[in-house]
Amino acid sequence: MFETLLVNVDGAVGQLTLNQPAKRNPLSTTVLTELAAAAHWFDEQPEVKIVIVTGAGRIFSAGADLSIFDGASEVSSRQAWEQGYEMAVALENMRALSIAAIRGWCIGGGLVLAAACDLRVAAEDAQFSLPEVDVGIPLGWGGIPRLVREIGPALTKELVLTCRSFDAREAKAAGFLNRLVPEEELDAHVQSLAELLASKATHTLVSTKRHVNAVTDQMVGTMRSWSDADGFVTALADAECTAARREYLRARRRKT
Repeated sequence: MFETLLVNVDGAVGQLTLNQPAKRNPLSTTVLTELAAAAHWFDEQPEVKIVIVTGAGRIFSAGADLSIFDGASEVSSRQAWEQGYEMAVALENMRALSIAAIRGWCIGGGLVLAAACDLRVAAEDAQFSLPEVDVGIPLGWGGIPRLVREIGPALTKELVLTCRSFDAREAKAAGFLNRLVPEEELDAHVQSLAELLASKATHTLVSTKRHVNAVTDQMVGTMRSWSDADGFVTALADAECTAARREYLRARRRKT
């Protein structure tokens, strides 16, 4: 059904897997479109109460596909950034509860994807990073309000502006993660949590999710990020941002 994702259902539990492990599960425009479509597809499966969101292989996601900067993308820069926003909204608004199962690196847009999930469980050795400012672009896709909602404004500013990596223990202490488990136990633990939640009445699950989301939306509404694409397009034309982006991409090429 999808080119870049694996989607399956086992009773009341579904699974949505980013399935490009050789490329570190990048979030290309195709992946973003398919993620939104998968969320809508799960909405049409009334028996599904819980959806586990994860990445194939040893990494959750390396974030946005940087081919958008070299003209390789088939859509405009603005469209690509808007697709990221639409992906996060579709996942967050999905009727079923979503659980992000995070192992390895969770970078940039991958972290926004995780933030759009209802619950987040990570392996103890998972690592997180928000490199966008170093790339010469603002964090988009509704990432700022979602991070403020989960970890507060001060830490959001620090992590986004410094671009420093942080480990799973810091993410848990900040409130971004619900649980930490040994890497070898991650899949079994998340499956057990999903089955526990799936044993509960659908109405109570959906009502609780919508109630919490309604409260937090009044506090930090993600709809305020509808114009994220404007900041991204402006950054592409800004000389200082462009210089930072070129240096970042040169450094990445040297490492590979």
